Amino acid sequence: MCFNVAGIALCVFVLYQGLAHAQTTLSEETEEAIIEQLLEGLDEAVDMSEFTEVLRHYQRFPIDLNRTDGKDLADLLFITPLQIAGMLQHRELSGHFLSVLELQAVEGFDLPMIEKLLPFVTVRPIGSLHQTGKVNQQLIVRYARVLERQIGYAMRDSSRSRYLGDANRYAVRYRLRLGENIRLAINMKKDAGEPFFRQQQRWGFDHYGVSLHVKGSGFLKELLLGDYALQVGQGLVIWNGLSFGKGPMITTTARSGADMRSYTSMNEYNFLRGFAGKLQWKALSMTPFVSLRKLSGNRVETEEGVEIRSLSTSGLHRTPNELKNRQQINHLTTGLNVSYERARLRVGALGVYSLYNGTITPLPALRNIHRFSAQSSLHTSTNYQFTIRNIYLYGEFAYHINGTWAMLNGLLASLSPQVSMFLTYRNYQPAYYAPFSQALGEGSLVANERGVYGGISYQLARKFVCIAYADAVRFPWIRFRADAPSRAVDLFLQGTYQWYKKGHVGLRYRYRIRQENTRLDVAERYLVDIERRQVRLNFQYKLSNTWEIRSRFERIAVQKEQQIDKGILLFQDLFLNVRGGRLHANARVAYFTTDSYDARLYAFENDVLYANAFPLYSGKGWRSYANIRYKINKQIDLWARYSFTRYRDAEKVGTGLDQSDGPYRSEVKIQMRCQW
Repeated sequence: MCFNVAGIALCVFVLYQGLAHAQTTLSEETEEAIIEQLLEGLDEAVDMSEFTEVLRHYQRFPIDLNRTDGKDLADLLFITPLQIAGMLQHRELSGHFLSVLELQAVEGFDLPMIEKLLPFVTVRPIGSLHQTGKVNQQLIVRYARVLERQIGYAMRDSSRSRYLGDANRYAVRYRLRLGENIRLAINMKKDAGEPFFRQQQRWGFDHYGVSLHVKGSGFLKELLLGDYALQVGQGLVIWNGLSFGKGPMITTTARSGADMRSYTSMNEYNFLRGFAGKLQWKALSMTPFVSLRKLSGNRVETEEGVEIRSLSTSGLHRTPNELKNRQQINHLTTGLNVSYERARLRVGALGVYSLYNGTITPLPALRNIHRFSAQSSLHTSTNYQFTIRNIYLYGEFAYHINGTWAMLNGLLASLSPQVSMFLTYRNYQPAYYAPFSQALGEGSLVANERGVYGGISYQLARKFVCIAYADAVRFPWIRFRADAPSRAVDLFLQGTYQWYKKGHVGLRYRYRIRQENTRLDVAERYLVDIERRQVRLNFQYKLSNTWEIRSRFERIAVQKEQQIDKGILLFQDLFLNVRGGRLHANARVAYFTTDSYDARLYAFENDVLYANAFPLYSGKGWRSYANIRYKINKQIDLWARYSFTRYRDAEKVGTGLDQSDGPYRSEVKIQMRCQW
């Protein structure tokens, strides 16, 4: 471990020599702060590349405040619907913006918010032509692999499960933008263990994705061909792509979907493939869509018909069994979304029909008695968004053809320039099912849940911000590890003090209760409370325009009956930002110790552009990593990353086919971007 830490420190020191003046751009700092704030509320790894690409797109092609209808501003997530409505009203009453700084005159916008917004917006003179016919292209190629040899690659016995490909991971992203109206996105991806140009992968990559987005000026406003995402209402019926729920950024509680958009993520499951179009006549718009996808899963022919016993969402096709199940399931999705928008009111209606080439058959268990079991489904929903003065109301009601329903209603309110609050009520029936639903909730499915979620944000003198929320939930039917109706409570409190352009310190406390079956071996199981208490202290400070440090201490205690499992995470980050130079680097050293998997902790990590780094810390050990970015010229950037984890309480790392000998795990990534 000492060798690796010393190596990282030496690497950063050498890079510093001769390049002593560093400074990241405002856009890069802002992007990183937004992503970390979004991830801080999560307890699992998610693919952030979709949102990162949105931010990078608006950095390169800023939103014009004189032309926007507010929907692209909602993509940024950190702006509330009330702020967007206020900005549009100010423009309507006062005329077009002369400068971005004019936002200071809009209610709800202060200097910190404007500074955060600056990298993504602009003001252009009315009538000016911008990017008309201009071609912009970008190509990104990435290579990554775990350096230790894992069991799955060493097996040669063809009768046993094993990895059929090598440990290398490849990803290729190509983007083309022709003026303001045409965008093309192409993704190619190979995961570790998947064959490459052989066996079932004789065409090379395991995953190919193509999306063409064309904007028009007449009745046909938009057309999407290939891979696309639909984001409607609050996600009770369909929400493809990335979504967020509870967390310290209260703007994520109320969703304002883009109806349809290109799908650019490397995630291989949660998207549609086919075509969608947006037709608009005055204040009325219609979005018809058709999708036909081949999914992976266990499809079995029986005497009673064809059964689909499982659906794979991982996108992994490495072993003989995974390759056997690859693309075995046909999934047809079609429907129509209609919306009417006028002034501060938007209402919509959605109908979605879904058909599989087999009957979805859940495992025979009492908790699955309400689970979906059919070949087709039909959903309808209505949704609304309405702003009245300083209150934003939103909601959706969804109905499934089997007679079940789900609903979510909420509000955001600006009580004063310093105080904002939100309140949401949700009710998802146990038998409700929608294959692409993603909505606010405590469970992984939009089903079997009733809850009230509310909170408040208070800002004092631009320096101190306090955020608190509470979520009280009931599960009407049994679920995994809970053989009776149960409940859950989530309490959150965070205070952050920031001094201007220098740094900040933040303290967070989170308390959660969830009921599960007792550990005792008794004839009739009963429920007991599992209590989680979590404390986090963050510190960030700019030592100079060149150096910056970030520190965190986090502790968790998980109590179930008489047993208490504890976990601790402590890390130190060091950032090097070269002023006017071509080089940026950062490194981390982290210490962690947890008594069990239940006491695991998560932490955001800096990574190469568009890569995902949000690992869990479980066990006892040290983790370190270093990132380097070198800008060769205006067109070409290079990234490199090395990470190393050493466990003090293990002789092997990983489980199953991913297991490797030795108490350590290391990984390397290399990436190149060309843009012209």
